[in-house]
Amino acid sequence: SLIAAVSAAKPKIADYPFTTLAPNLGVVQAGDVRFTVADVPGLIEGASEGKGLGLDFLRHVERCSALLHVLDCATLEPGRDPITDLDVILAELDAYPVPEGQTPLTERPQLIALNKVDVPDALDLAALVRPELERRGFRVFEISAVSHEGLRQLTYALGDIVTADRAAKAAAPAPERSRSAGSPRPTSRTTRPSDTWPTGSRSSASRTCS
Repeated sequence: SLIAAVSAAKPKIADYPFTTLAPNLGVVQAGDVRFTVADVPGLIEGASEGKGLGLDFLRHVERCSALLHVLDCATLEPGRDPITDLDVILAELDAYPVPEGQTPLTERPQLIALNKVDVPDALDLAALVRPELERRGFRVFEISAVSHEGLRQLTYALGDIVTADRAAKAAAPAPERSRSAGSPRPTSRTTRPSDTWPTGSRSSASRTCS
């Protein structure tokens, strides 16, 4: 699992699909930047319409500032490849309506991680599909969660995105709030959203992570 390789998180890992029923959170340190990542798997086709646990996962993705699509380059399942997996993920993200005022999911910063390049055939496939992904405008990283190849470059790239997002939010003017005279001051408790959420490939579609 990528999140276990880049953070101290210890998610359940197995060699069959959909082992994760809730997002796994981990804290990543990339140089001077610390940020939270969450593994959000299981985005199968139809997730945006409620199939599987898709809606539950997509509600978590609403809180992200960036998306990392982790694509399996070593799958042996018929009819699957990294490009097809990504197309399914993007279609589900695009079909999901975010709350008013939020940036649509597919318009947020997105990176691609081509995973399992420690496997020779997977490395060959990554080299084959990378030009098409870059042609689409994605920044692509060839990685291995097993050997840790490429993970330093990937986490630093995510850190750059998080830093830029934090700076933009800090510079944005605070929204004005109106309160009637004499009305009690509302109290609230806020939680800081995760900075990035990963997505990865599973089954006939893909899952998404940061």
